[in-house]
Amino acid sequence: MLDPQTAADRAQSAIARARAHGADAADAILVADTALSVSVRLGQLEDVGRSEGAELGLRVFVGQRSASVSTSDLSETGLAALAERVVAMARAAPEDRWAGLAPAERLLHGAPPLLDLDDGGEVPPQVLREAALAVEDAARSVAGVSNSEGGSAGYNRAIVALATSHGFAQGYAVTSHGISASVLAGEGAAMQRDHAHHSARHRTMLESPETVGRRAGERAVARLNPVKIDGGAMPVVFDPRVGGSLIGHVLGAISGPSIARGTSFLREHLGHAILPEGLSIIDDPHRPHGLRARPFDGEGLAVSPMALVERGVLQTWLLDSASARQLGLEPTGHASRGLSGPPGVTTGNVHLAGGSGSVAALIEDVERGVLLTELIGQGVNGVTGDYSRGASGFLIEKGEITRPVSGITIAGNLRPMLLSMRAAGDLEHRQGVNVPTIRVDGMTVAGG
Repeated sequence: MLDPQTAADRAQSAIARARAHGADAADAILVADTALSVSVRLGQLEDVGRSEGAELGLRVFVGQRSASVSTSDLSETGLAALAERVVAMARAAPEDRWAGLAPAERLLHGAPPLLDLDDGGEVPPQVLREAALAVEDAARSVAGVSNSEGGSAGYNRAIVALATSHGFAQGYAVTSHGISASVLAGEGAAMQRDHAHHSARHRTMLESPETVGRRAGERAVARLNPVKIDGGAMPVVFDPRVGGSLIGHVLGAISGPSIARGTSFLREHLGHAILPEGLSIIDDPHRPHGLRARPFDGEGLAVSPMALVERGVLQTWLLDSASARQLGLEPTGHASRGLSGPPGVTTGNVHLAGGSGSVAALIEDVERGVLLTELIGQGVNGVTGDYSRGASGFLIEKGEITRPVSGITIAGNLRPMLLSMRAAGDLEHRQGVNVPTIRVDGMTVAGG
């Protein structure tokens, strides 16, 4: 596999060739990765998959016209043909007055931050096989588990390099390790399914297969014999495994392209309260080992921790350079870059801050409500904020989590939902978007 410096040099070479063919400006991203995964079912090996590859994406500008292409042929001949082809494409493209590279003065200069994203190690297939078997065995050993959809373990190591024609060229390495199990409990039509997984940048930070597997089995068994409930308005409590989706809707609504198009339910709320005063949404791309940590954004800009929402008040949009130009603002270091097409926007490691107290305290005054552990469907309107999802979880009765429920529907509107949000103090950093247990009062629940 390429190392970060060699990858950055290869990206610069592609840019130089594009400039030689008449491009006024260009940028290139190169991603090289190796991945290995092992899956088992009912104690038997099902699949071993390995992939290796490298691909380069080249974007060029001829005046206000641009085009993007990608290739897996990184030879000198291949890069030369790629550069000639993409410049010809750009000359035939329509003009876009917002297109262009990021401001040169905003580029990351000097050494990137040390985020410890790469443990450098390759995991042998036998080690992954043993982990996959162990996680499934632990799940199947839970009393009440009747069948398995399998266990899996895998790792990935990638080199990411970005270069631009106006002075940026850097790369970094990142590893990812994961383990998961999915099992069923009960028999026949009464069967219930659930799963558990864990991911980490370093293998030494992964939870044990026994812990992950036991969690999967216990979750499946806890869902047995769901009850039907009467619908109505009631408090809805979001378990951390699904509550991050609420923050995800906020991130989508404050993305620069959505704001520039006028297709966001938060388009008029910059500088206004969208959460209760005690809650904040923090974006930290510099969190060591973070699953979304990165030393620079998809246009080469420096990134830094920031409050997207501070004490309830929306502070910023998520802006790449194009959407920033459309809005007459500065880019915020949130550009994401794929191998083809223009940049989009993304965040680093995001969490909801400000929660306090125990989950028990959060629900102690709930006479009747639901705790959600699974959300189904995509019934969210990003323009109006109207929200409707299928869900499963547990009934809350007189402040206690009691019987499982399934096949229910929850509905509301994200604006009042966000403003009424309350959060416990059980935040853990396990995913790209992390939240504590969240309570939203007054939602409409239709019984299953």
